[in-house]
Amino acid sequence: MKNGVKLLIISMLIVIIILAAGLYLFCQKTVEGTENESSVDEIIANSVEIPELTTNLASDHFIRIAFTIQTDSKKTKQQLEKRNFQVNNTIIKQLSGMQAEEIKGTEGKIQLEETLKSSLNSLLEEGEVEQVYITTAIIQ
Repeated sequence: MKNGVKLLIISMLIVIIILAAGLYLFCQKTVEGTENESSVDEIIANSVEIPELTTNLASDHFIRIAFTIQTDSKKTKQQLEKRNFQVNNTIIKQLSGMQAEEIKGTEGKIQLEETLKSSLNSLLEEGEVEQVYITTAIIQ
C-alpha cells in the first residue's frame, strides 16, 4: 500500500509540473504577442499618407480616393515616401482596371487594400507594407 501511495503522489506531482510548464509557456506567448502589437503612435509614425487621387474606372465612372499606408518601420516609410510616384502609379493602374461595382461594397474595398498591399510590397527593397487603409472614397 505504501508503494501505491508513493506512486500516486509522484504521478500527481508530474501532472502538476506539466500543467505549470504549460501555463508558463502560454503566459509567455501572451506577453510576447502583447509586446509585438504596435501602439497607435507607432502606427502613425510608420505610416504614409497618400493624398486624394482622382482617376477613371473601367466602368465609365471615376473615383476620388485617399489612403494611409502602414509600414513596418520608419526606414520603410521613408523608402515608400521616396517612391511616391510609383505608389501613385500603382494605385491608378489598379483602379483604372476596376469596375465601380467591384469597389462599392466592403469586400471590394478589402480586396483593393490587399491587392495594393501586395503590389506596394513588390516595390520595396526591404521592409514591408503591413496594412493599406482607405481613408476616403467617392465613386461617381
